[in-house]
Amino acid sequence: MRHFGHFAPDVRRALFHHEPAEFDAGAPARTLAAALGATLYSPATRTSLAADVVKQARRGVMSMVLCLEDSVDDADVAGAEANLVRQLERLDRLEQPAVGRSGRPDVPLLFVRVREPRQLADLVARLGPAARLLSGFVLPKFTEERGIPFLEAMTDAESATGQRLFAMPVLESPELLHRETRAATLAGIARTVDKYRERVLALRLGVTDFCSAYGLRRTPEMTAYDVQLVASVIGDVVNVLGRADGTGYTVTGPVWEYFRSQERMFKPQLRQSIFTGRAAELRTSLIDHDLDGLLREIELDRANGLLGKTCIHPSHVLPVHALSVVSLEEYSDATDILRPERSGGGVVRSAYTNKMNEVKPHRAWAERTLLRAELFGVVREGVGFVDLLAAGAEASGSERL
Repeated sequence: MRHFGHFAPDVRRALFHHEPAEFDAGAPARTLAAALGATLYSPATRTSLAADVVKQARRGVMSMVLCLEDSVDDADVAGAEANLVRQLERLDRLEQPAVGRSGRPDVPLLFVRVREPRQLADLVARLGPAARLLSGFVLPKFTEERGIPFLEAMTDAESATGQRLFAMPVLESPELLHRETRAATLAGIARTVDKYRERVLALRLGVTDFCSAYGLRRTPEMTAYDVQLVASVIGDVVNVLGRADGTGYTVTGPVWEYFRSQERMFKPQLRQSIFTGRAAELRTSLIDHDLDGLLREIELDRANGLLGKTCIHPSHVLPVHALSVVSLEEYSDATDILRPERSGGGVVRSAYTNKMNEVKPHRAWAERTLLRAELFGVVREGVGFVDLLAAGAEASGSERL
């Protein structure tokens, strides 16, 4: 797998100073957590699920969640489980000729979002050899009390399959949102994930559930950070669980709910000046699909310490990946900060002469930036996210997202 691997080789060479590196499901956890990118959710009820996975892989999706939880009606769970098993078995047969270095078919990192701990053992047993397609499970409404049974079931499932399986807990419970219980809930979550650290790939934020506790829903013109109740939880989660001192975890960005054109109340947030020539059509497409708000939220995600994003529509994938690519200026600053001769600290002027780089305070930022550069690439001077979006639209055979 490789980000932007669906771009033609000559297109990648023209866009990237350093092209994204290849990786597979057997890569170290730190690599996989950073490489998740836009994690596309799909209900497990879809009868075309196997074909969907193949199609989205060809369009650049690196991680998918096949959902048995909130996207499935309570009455349809048994049918969804049966369909999931059937579709993964079909996918395993379809993909057997294309086996990666890990011995696993070259499909996106696949996770199943379960409802209850008992489902893990049951699904693994029913999948049989097709369980090799799975990279792990998404654990909903995660707290210390609910999380421990899930993670114990993960351990059993890993033993049963003989393969590495990762957990991605979803932080979305009311106890985490409510001020009077937040600190204790966060402390309990931290204890739990620390105990099972080798199994926890990333932590996901369930912002829709946060909003539902107060009957809120943000509009397409607003980001999660404009909803103060939500913003405060994100800040506290990163504070406790996203530290850069070696104790933290990758925390992924919240879902963007919109993908259809609606009547707008506010002006579009995308400046016309950066969309010139044929790219002007791309700007119109982004606005029509309410993706200008998504782009702003992705930038705020990174500014607040989040990496990757939950997505519920394929049109969201390319914007998330395009804004994950490292600019040549960021790469220059990061490599300069991490030069061996600067290990003692100090302050140096950026090669771009527009900022000062403080070696010790900016070291953690530089390390994260270089990891992102390895996986998402470094664009050439003068290449921006607009160019990546345009190239992605052409790679998909359409200029509309």
